[in-house]
Amino acid sequence: MALMKILTYPDKFLKTTTKPVENIDGEIKKIINDMSETMYAAPGAGLAATQVGIDKRIIVYDGFPGEEKQTLKVMINPIILESSGTQLSENEGCLSVLDYTADVKRASHVLVEALDRDGNPLKFEAEGYLAIVLQHEIDHLNGILFIDRISSLKRQLYKKRIKKKQNNNG
Repeated sequence: MALMKILTYPDKFLKTTTKPVENIDGEIKKIINDMSETMYAAPGAGLAATQVGIDKRIIVYDGFPGEEKQTLKVMINPIILESSGTQLSENEGCLSVLDYTADVKRASHVLVEALDRDGNPLKFEAEGYLAIVLQHEIDHLNGILFIDRISSLKRQLYKKRIKKKQNNNG
């Protein structure tokens, strides 16, 4: 397994809408293993293939990040079939959006369908924290960052800060 480089905003690849996985082969399984290692090393609660520069609909996540009991989950070609209710995801952050968190409105309940790492169909409901993680990671596969879901004023302030940081480092 190998650590992968996590792309950070404003990398244009993060806006990519990914392509479905057609065949779960050795290459896909290696990507999943490398993504998992990268997510835990970061450390993060989830990681989408887009975040590591891969144009595939794959996410990995852990329902209990930072705890002794690791419960790695893999979803291939995930889609949200239904969502309902609203909840505030407080201080939502992202491995691709450095040094920034914001409150984001998310659905409180989602019904998700996907394939597991062996190609078996998954269909389940999630609520609370897990619903937030799944929405966040599936957004990545659709080229959406959490900062796209906050007020335009807050988003502009963040973009200005990043630009200033890039100018100071450049």
